Amino acid sequence: MANPHHRKKHKEHLRQFQQRTAAQTGESKEKASASTVFAVTGAVVGIAVLYFATQGNFIWAIGGGVIGGLIGYLIGKGVDKAPKK
Repeated sequence: MANPHHRKKHKEHLRQFQQRTAAQTGESKEKASASTVFAVTGAVVGIAVLYFATQGNFIWAIGGGVIGGLIGYLIGKGVDKAPKK
C-alpha cells in the first residue's frame, strides 16, 4: 500500500496548507504573554491610583507605576503557568 504522507512533495503541500489555514483563522504560533499585558495594566493603574491619592505628586505616581508593574508581572506569570483546559 502506498504511503503518500511519507513523500517530500506531500509534506511541503501539507505544511503550506497548515500555514494558510492558520493565517485565515487568526491562529499564531507565537502566544502573547499575559505577564506583559498585566505588567503594563498594573503600571498604568498604579500610576493613576497614587497620582490621585497624593493629589498630583509625580514622584509617588512613578513609584506606584513601578510597584503596580511588578505586581502585574507576577500575576501575569501565574496566569501563564496556569494549566489550559
